[in-house]
Amino acid sequence: MPRRARKEAAQTNLDSEEECSLSSEEEGEYDDERLHFEERFDPAEDAIADEKVVPSRAPHTRTAHKHPSAFSAVENLKDENKGLMKDTDYKILTTWMLCKQEAVFPIACEPLIISLYANVGTPDKSFRPLLYSFDGDQTPSKRKKCVSKKIKTLSWKAETEVDKVPQTLRFLPAREPGPQLATADVHSPLSLFKLFFTESAVSNLVHNTNAQAAKSVAKGRKYKWTDVSVDELYSYMGLIFYMAAVKMSSIADYWRQDSIFSVPFPAMVMSRDRYRTISWNVHLSHPDGDKENDKKRGKAGYDHLFRIKPLMDTIRLACKSFYHPRKTLVVNERLVACRANTEVTRYSKTKMTKLGFKFFVLSDSSNGYTVDFSVFTGKNNFPAGHGLSYDAVMSLLDRKVLGSGYHVYMDDFYTSPKLLTDLFAMKFGACGIYRDHRKDFPKTTANSLTKNSTMGSIRWIRDGPLLCVKWMDTQEVSACSTIHAAFTGDRVKRKAKLLQFYTIQHKTMKWYRKVFLHFLDIAATNAFILHKELLGNMTRKEFMEELIAELCGVSKKTAPKQTSTDHVPVPGAELTSDVRKIATVGRRNCVHCKAVRDKKQQTPWKCQACDVHLCLQLDRNCFQEWHKDVSKSGSSKMCH
Repeated sequence: MPRRARKEAAQTNLDSEEECSLSSEEEGEYDDERLHFEERFDPAEDAIADEKVVPSRAPHTRTAHKHPSAFSAVENLKDENKGLMKDTDYKILTTWMLCKQEAVFPIACEPLIISLYANVGTPDKSFRPLLYSFDGDQTPSKRKKCVSKKIKTLSWKAETEVDKVPQTLRFLPAREPGPQLATADVHSPLSLFKLFFTESAVSNLVHNTNAQAAKSVAKGRKYKWTDVSVDELYSYMGLIFYMAAVKMSSIADYWRQDSIFSVPFPAMVMSRDRYRTISWNVHLSHPDGDKENDKKRGKAGYDHLFRIKPLMDTIRLACKSFYHPRKTLVVNERLVACRANTEVTRYSKTKMTKLGFKFFVLSDSSNGYTVDFSVFTGKNNFPAGHGLSYDAVMSLLDRKVLGSGYHVYMDDFYTSPKLLTDLFAMKFGACGIYRDHRKDFPKTTANSLTKNSTMGSIRWIRDGPLLCVKWMDTQEVSACSTIHAAFTGDRVKRKAKLLQFYTIQHKTMKWYRKVFLHFLDIAATNAFILHKELLGNMTRKEFMEELIAELCGVSKKTAPKQTSTDHVPVPGAELTSDVRKIATVGRRNCVHCKAVRDKKQQTPWKCQACDVHLCLQLDRNCFQEWHKDVSKSGSSKMCH
């Protein structure tokens, strides 16, 4: 096209004041095409023809012979700037031309094209008419009415202006919200905990732990090891919860003796050395599998979460299976403290816990139940590819599992216009505070808040379903929503985080053991919420005390361990004045004769500390034999 013709066509276009009026469907295609061009454009794929591609969805893949005018216009520009433009630049311009012929995102792409040719000797003022005048094979008289779309100029509205009520999304959960368990069944703390740490999952942990211990012993570790059992590993978990409830300065202090600060319970469950050796070797994956995965480090098949994935998948499935959330959900990030130098350890200057593992968590805001979670590995490993904050939320919201009509709340790390509008299209309402500098949020200062604005002042802008609000607190707060009108009167209730007060914190050199401890936190907290929803007859403290006792296989009312001086024989009944009945009243079966000899031998004597009847005769001293067994076990729980 000659230069003069291009200028005339451009002038015709620029003089026109007709606005582009697109239908809602066409606007959706416009946004999709613009996103596709900005984020997915690959010049190398431009020249490849694909007849199966839908033209409106991928205009830049059309073949050259269908649009000869596009290529001729580019060739003219190429001749005028001979030697100054690269082949890839011509491909980009050709793609833009083809897209423009379909009236797709001419304004959105103009800055990109202008920047490409800022240094090739074509001034903006002469290049711009080419961009606006090009209209494929059509003559100016037959040009489409919608050639460009004017950018909306929005200004902030004050609190005195009335906002329209947004569209109400119908709440259609996939299942009845609440626990997915029969209320008629008996639900003890242990049975609910075992929904998440099932016996099959713990059996797998036992297998992997024993394999890891055998590997360590083979390497020359100087400690005695006997294979751990399923019951013993449950007892080990019980001690972990006990240590979270009863705080001591170090693990060794729980087995400290002969002190007013001694606690007797841990020694009743297992010895200190046994607890330590289990801690050193507890393993979630099999060591042989770890070795094979480590060989792939730096390659495509390497799995950063291989060491925790077996247990993680089990707990995630249980979280979603046994409870269905109510209408209001929260997406948040949780940092599990760990100073181990690993590739999955993250630093956050805004959190109280600065260094650790980042969890993306979906929870029910009504009670704090963890519905789903994922572990951040240091890079965006989600399939969507729209940025970490966007993809993290989308990965947790499965419409097939949850249903629709949910309200999702989030913080400023996640909130973006694209995320909220895409969630709205999926029938999820969303609300969250946002960062003003983020892309596509209003940047206008017209009628905006100032530093002198009084506390409680509000400014708002609505763009379709998307509402942006600025509110003056001690400082300016920006929020975005597809749920609320500008003035709803809603108030946020800040509840205590359940995991905060009972979290398990142990020093360990193994990063995957830190994650294992957090899995225990999730399981115990979710089990308590299920118990509260089903029965509601225990506080969190009472629930944890009962769970600890059941995991360790003892009664919650077990008496404290007595010293050796308390183990003395005393009469089994009160003495009577009738001398004929002194040797017969209060006689009971000897527990040692029953356990060892399988005989019923009655005796009037019992141990004062153990409160069990034992024979004390010249030819049968069960009292002495019994306490030999007790001292060997290192525990007095046998006495009960």
